[in-house]
Amino acid sequence: MQPRYHTNIDQIPQLTEQERAVLREVTEKYVFRANDYYLRLIDWSNPDDPLRRLIIPSTSELAEYGSWDASEESANYVVDGCQHKYKTTALLVVSEVCGAYCRFCFRKRLFRADVKEAMSDVSEGLAYIANHPQINNVLLTGGDPLTLATKKLRTIIEQLRTIDHVKIIRIGSKMPVFNPMRIYEDPELLRLIREYSSAEKRIYIMMNINHPREITQESKKGFTSLHEAGAILVNQTPVLKGINDDPIVLGELLDKLSWAGVTPYYFFVNRPVAGNMSFVLTLEEVYRIVEEAKARTSGLGKRVKLCMSHTSGKIEILAIENGKAYLKYHQSRTGEDGKFMILDCPKDAAWFDDLPNNEIYWERPAKRRTSTDDGTESSVSASSNPRCNADNPEA
Repeated sequence: MQPRYHTNIDQIPQLTEQERAVLREVTEKYVFRANDYYLRLIDWSNPDDPLRRLIIPSTSELAEYGSWDASEESANYVVDGCQHKYKTTALLVVSEVCGAYCRFCFRKRLFRADVKEAMSDVSEGLAYIANHPQINNVLLTGGDPLTLATKKLRTIIEQLRTIDHVKIIRIGSKMPVFNPMRIYEDPELLRLIREYSSAEKRIYIMMNINHPREITQESKKGFTSLHEAGAILVNQTPVLKGINDDPIVLGELLDKLSWAGVTPYYFFVNRPVAGNMSFVLTLEEVYRIVEEAKARTSGLGKRVKLCMSHTSGKIEILAIENGKAYLKYHQSRTGEDGKFMILDCPKDAAWFDDLPNNEIYWERPAKRRTSTDDGTESSVSASSNPRCNADNPEA
C-alpha cells in the first residue's frame, strides 16, 4: 500500500506547533517532502535522530553558505535537459520532483519555480545521445526518475534502447528506501526492467542510501524485486555531519549493503551547496571516518571510493596525512583521468577549492551559449548565472 505524502510542514503531527511555526520560514525557501512510511522510521524522542535530520527542515538551512550549483552543472548542458561532462556518459534530467527531498540535496536549485532544468520532452537529449556514439551509458536523474509514472519511464527507456551504442542505463533514485512499495507493488516497473535489462545491456539502479536504518524489511523486499527483474544495484552517499559521520554507523552501512547484494560505489564529500552548512565536515574528518569504517568491513565493502564531485571532475581522495592531501582525478572533464595531485590541506579545508594552489590543476569550464525567453542567445556559466550565486539566492 502506497504511503501518503506530505509537502506541508503543518501536516507532520510529530512536530510541536512551535516547531512547525519556526520551520515554516525554511520551507518557504527550500522544498519539503516526506511520506508516512519514512516518518515512521524516525526516532521522534531524539531531536538529533539522523533520519530526522535527513528529511525534516532545520533553521540552520537559512545560514549564509555555499551556492546553488556548487559543481557548476550548468556548464555541462549540451542541449536542454541533457548534460555531457565525461566522454562516455550523458545525463538526462527527467524529473523535477524528488521522492524524498533530502535536506542536503546538491540540486536544491532544481526544485525552485524559476529553474527549468528537468524536461518533460527529452527528445533533444535523446537526439544528442544518438548522434554521439562515444556515449555508452546514460544516467536518468533529476529529481528522482522513479517519481515519474512507469508509463513515462517506459517511453524514455524504450527510446534509449533504440540507440545501439547505449549499453548501460542508470536510474538515480532514493525510492528503494524512501518508498520501497513504489518498487515491489508496481509489476509494470519490474516488467519494464526485466524487458530492457539484458545480459549485454544492463539497467543499474543508483541508490542513495545514507544510513543503515534506512535498510528495512520493506526496502530489502524492493532490492530483491529489482534483482529478480535483472537490475544491478549500487549505492552512493555523501558523508554528512550528524547523519553518518561515525565509523561504526558507516561501517554498518557498508556491511548491510554488501549483505543485501548492493555494491558500495561512492562516498562523497558534501558539496558546498546553499543551506548545507550544518552537514559540513572537513576533508581530514571525512577521510578518517571513511578509512575507519572500511577497516570494520570486508573486502566487498572496501570497494567504495571517496570522491569530490567537483566542477573539474570526480576527484578521489587517496589520503590526507600530515597536512597534505593526496588526490587523483578519478574522472576529469578534460580527459586527464588518473592525474595525481599533492596539495597542502589546512585543517578547516572542506572542498577542493579550499586547498591552496588547487587552481594549478584545472581551469573553469567555458561559458555555454543558451537561448533566452526572447529567442536571443546569451553566455551563461554557473559562476555568472545569478540563480547559482549564493550572494543572490532568490534571483
